[in-house]
Amino acid sequence: DILTGSLPDGRAYSDGADHTCKNWTSGSDGTAQLGHFDRTGGGNTSWNSAHPSRGCSQENLVSTGGAGLLYCFAIN
Repeated sequence: DILTGSLPDGRAYSDGADHTCKNWTSGSDGTAQLGHFDRTGGGNTSWNSAHPSRGCSQENLVSTGGAGLLYCFAIN
C-alpha cells in the first residue's frame, strides 16, 4: 500500500470525507486513500486509488496491508 489520498484519475476527492489523514497531519484520526504500487488488489488496477486505510496510525496503516509510505508528486 502507498498513501496517495487521490481518486483513480489522480484528482483530489471533493466529497467532504477525509481521504488524507487530515491533510497528512494526523497520526491517529481519519483515514487515507491507498494505492498499490504493483496495481493488484482492491478490486481495480489503479496504482493510486485501490482502497481506504483502517486509520492513520502507523499500526492501522500496517494492519491495512502496507508500511505507511507517502509518495508526493509535483507538477511544474
